[in-house]
Amino acid sequence: MSKVLEVNDTNFEQEVLKSDQPVIVDFYAPWCGPCRMLAPQIDKLAEQYEGKAKVVKVNVDDSPKTAASFGIRGIPAVFSFKEGIIVDTQMGTPPNTKARLEQLVEGVIN
Repeated sequence: MSKVLEVNDTNFEQEVLKSDQPVIVDFYAPWCGPCRMLAPQIDKLAEQYEGKAKVVKVNVDDSPKTAASFGIRGIPAVFSFKEGIIVDTQMGTPPNTKARLEQLVEGVIN
């Protein structure tokens, strides 16, 4: 079972912006090939940093307001938040995916 929480327009503010711990947000769509390739890495990230950071996914098709409010024009897009503020972003699938995703988390938990 995945430790990644699915959030949407309704609960994004509560789960991400008002979270008491750092949050990694994966903006994706089910039809997006690169998003599907990134999904296992996102799942591993959630397990690796359980208790230190929350990892969530936002389906941009189901949550257009949230996607628009962060200017999401291409997916996958991964954002790191701390205390409701964007700390770092990764657009697309990076060449060294695991290291780059870990860098996003490390930047908000330290």
